[in-house]
Amino acid sequence: MLNTLAVDLSNNRPALTNRKYLALAIPLIISTLTTPLLGAVDTAVVGHLSDPVFIGGVAVGSLIFSQLYWLLGFLRVSTSGFTAQAKGANNREELFYSFIRPFLLAAMLGCFFLLIQSPIKWVAFSIIQSSEGVYVQAANYFDIRIWGAPFALINYVILGWLVGSSQIRITVFSQIFINVLNIILNVVFVLNFNLGVQGVALASLIAEISSVVIGLVILWKLNMIPKDLNTQWKKLFQHGPFVKMLQVNRDLFIRTVCLLTVFTMFTSKSGQMGEVELAANAILYQLHLILAYFISGFSNASSILIGRAVGGKQIDLYDATVKMSAKWGGIAAVTLTLLLLLFSDWILPLFTSIEEVLLMANQFMYWLLLFPLVSFWGLQLYGIFTGATEGRPLRNSIILSLLIFLISYYVFVPILGNHGLWLAFILFSLARSIFLWPYLLSLKSKCFTNGVG
Repeated sequence: MLNTLAVDLSNNRPALTNRKYLALAIPLIISTLTTPLLGAVDTAVVGHLSDPVFIGGVAVGSLIFSQLYWLLGFLRVSTSGFTAQAKGANNREELFYSFIRPFLLAAMLGCFFLLIQSPIKWVAFSIIQSSEGVYVQAANYFDIRIWGAPFALINYVILGWLVGSSQIRITVFSQIFINVLNIILNVVFVLNFNLGVQGVALASLIAEISSVVIGLVILWKLNMIPKDLNTQWKKLFQHGPFVKMLQVNRDLFIRTVCLLTVFTMFTSKSGQMGEVELAANAILYQLHLILAYFISGFSNASSILIGRAVGGKQIDLYDATVKMSAKWGGIAAVTLTLLLLLFSDWILPLFTSIEEVLLMANQFMYWLLLFPLVSFWGLQLYGIFTGATEGRPLRNSIILSLLIFLISYYVFVPILGNHGLWLAFILFSLARSIFLWPYLLSLKSKCFTNGVG
């Protein structure tokens, strides 16, 4: 049996301490950071080529897959929430169902993307406005990367199940291995074999396939599939749990559509401003992802603990988790802002050696400093609500936040240009925290209406 790193809150239910919370959060932060760091490496590798069009090509190509995969990011999030609740209730059958249901859905959706890849590319390039050179590079990236769609979505489900069942050490090691592989292949394909943007896409494709192979081997080693499999299949599409999964995923899907609307408009407008502006914003956007994913490590820890609390009817664990989430999310936000302020002159040259891009990125760095401060509470609330598998508040709050972005976008961008674009994005991030917060007041009573453990 593979080793796990889990917080033992099941038997005597000891109090949740800072040490126990961080023991769960820190490995999740490490695992979570591998995703934006990989995107940062992609940007940095092509950023040291001779033309900013390569950065733009990777930025646009990556955005297309960010849209596709983030649109279905609920597969990982909901899987984690349902798995954590099954773990908290000590229900081994439901642990199996919490994996196999979204696994089948992910496989079908991934294959569907392969079938409609040409329409996807046409629609994406129709929406994202940029130069012809950027289009050519983005198309080269897309034509290779699209073949990893089924593997990327299945990997979401595998990671969600591992995180929800507190197999944190395994998750960290597997993620680090896959992303280190991706980084090595990036460097080899781009800098050694001179494959350019196509090398970046090929490295990602190989890593996505490898991640699924390794993940399935891990699940097999964990004996995740019950022995009486024939009887289990009869319950696979049981009406109540299956409908609940679809409802949560529907709300999370709508939330993701709103997020991707913002990110698409942001990148599209950056492309319209010029190749240098697009490259500068792409670098700052990658830094924003690193900040967001770092803070989301605490959010993921809270999601697991909230799921355990709801599944096991442990109201004390619920209360303690909400407090820990606010405390450590806030500490992380302030710390990240200070580090970025102190070391920005050292960080930006890691992404590109093109002087005009560096100068442009420096002009807008101060907007990025605001991001952790205005967004951390919304990210923590996201973890709390996904752990409770309550998607409707997430859906409603993000729709309101999108309205704030759209109003700000059309008011400030014509006046302030790229500064207006960043202002609209910061206001959107702040609104995500403000509009979701009131729902927290009723969440506790809803989760524990039938009594507590």
